[in-house]
Amino acid sequence: MKLRLYLLIASGVSTGMILLSLFICYRYMLLNWKDVVLLSTVTVGAAGVSMLVHFVMTRPLEKAIKAITQETTHIAEGDFKGKVPLIGPLEYQRLAAQFNQMTAKLNESFGKIRSAEASRKELVAHVSHDLRTPMASIQAFVEALQDDVIADKPTFERYLQTIRLETGRLDALIQELFKLSQLDAGGTEFTPELYHVDHFLVDGLQSLAFQLEEKEMQVEVDLPERLPPVAIMPQEMKRVLANILDNAIRHSPVGGMIDIRAEHVTEQFVKLSITDQGHGIVEEDKERIFDRFYRSDPSRTRSSGGAGLGLAIAKSIVELHGGTIGVDRNKATGGGGSQFWFTLPVHQA
Repeated sequence: MKLRLYLLIASGVSTGMILLSLFICYRYMLLNWKDVVLLSTVTVGAAGVSMLVHFVMTRPLEKAIKAITQETTHIAEGDFKGKVPLIGPLEYQRLAAQFNQMTAKLNESFGKIRSAEASRKELVAHVSHDLRTPMASIQAFVEALQDDVIADKPTFERYLQTIRLETGRLDALIQELFKLSQLDAGGTEFTPELYHVDHFLVDGLQSLAFQLEEKEMQVEVDLPERLPPVAIMPQEMKRVLANILDNAIRHSPVGGMIDIRAEHVTEQFVKLSITDQGHGIVEEDKERIFDRFYRSDPSRTRSSGGAGLGLAIAKSIVELHGGTIGVDRNKATGGGGSQFWFTLPVHQA
């Protein structure tokens, strides 16, 4: 039975009981029949008007319930984009508002699930490709060595060197995947310690000294005279700095310049900026440059472009510290090059 019909029947029964009671009262008041008929007619008319008003007033209730029912059907079919109109009494409007809020959260949650599923498929595809390439190379060189087709020692040594490099590349990829999965699963506990920014930069640059010398690059560091210590996990943040510097070195020309600047932007954060002289980042790549396995230039090979996990790991580590990370075009050189930046939390005494 529909709610509206149910309410009308309930109203009719209550009105009938009132009419019956009034009719009995009229008879026992020793009124003549003409007066009883007159009073009964007025009472019935008032009851009819009351039921008509009740019929009209319950129509918004029926529409509100019908709208919610239709929307629940859409949700059951997987459509979370609809909204229930805010009609009817205040209580029904509040119910509709809560229902719309629930639908929006469901749509957001399922959107994240679909995005995560797409990312998982993309991850599997990229990992398979990145693993297959060095594995195929290793297998081919090992088979050549086993078949004794290599007669001269220099070629033999070169094959061994290639196998060593491909094995190292596999190990680096596996370590990056392990680190990324550990960060995604929340398996890295945030245990910061006091650290000075100048020591942090010196340690990071020393680890890449060979690459800098190989490309004959210069590094200019600009630090304020007074810079507060930061609260970081040194090994994790050094990985962030190393990943960004490695990208800057890889994409900068031979003999280029890398500019590193630090500034105390707020009471809570210190900002580090690393500017290179490479080709720069196009606007449409800025939003996805920190996605795993994303390469702004699809034609880049694994040897020149890395596995595409470094910046994704860097973003996860910076966010673990409560900071932010981003990239802009290098405006100082007229648009050439990129400026990566991230924030470090200031140590609170």
